[in-house]
Amino acid sequence: MKFVPTKIEGVWIVEMERHHDERGWFARTWCSEEFRAQGLEAGLVQCSSSFNLHRGTLRGMHYQAASHEEVKVVRCTRGAIHDVALDLRADSPTWRQWVAMELTADNGLALYIPKGCAHGFQTLEDNTELSYLITKPFHPDASRAVRWNDPAFAIQWPLPDVAIMHERDRNLPDFTTD
Repeated sequence: MKFVPTKIEGVWIVEMERHHDERGWFARTWCSEEFRAQGLEAGLVQCSSSFNLHRGTLRGMHYQAASHEEVKVVRCTRGAIHDVALDLRADSPTWRQWVAMELTADNGLALYIPKGCAHGFQTLEDNTELSYLITKPFHPDASRAVRWNDPAFAIQWPLPDVAIMHERDRNLPDFTTD
């Protein structure tokens, strides 16, 4: 695996190293030893999937509150997404900045999202599926979110029309530091 840093400290692009032959290819998508060698958390406790029927579906920007903060490694296994990590760590030099990249089933890339960063994505194709590797169990009472189009972050989404979004995400208040 190759680990490529992004402009936000702790957010990494993870590239599979595919080994090709007449059958197709094989690649590792997870190796705790390699993640630890990069100084990244490697203690997975949960794996989840997300399936999205329609292009333009937007999920996010979600995170878990303190004491339940989680690391996520997100990979698109079918279709394509515009994946976003947003730095909400107040002591970070990149606080309130975001990084985005296209994850597709074809490119096989994953995004490593550290504790303290929110995550969201917009589907670029119908019938898109994601796989999440997560370091902490989900706690509904610790679930938090910031609005996808909050001017405090100015996240740029590739598709202007959001086809489908949960009402909870659509109606979040403006971000404040109170």
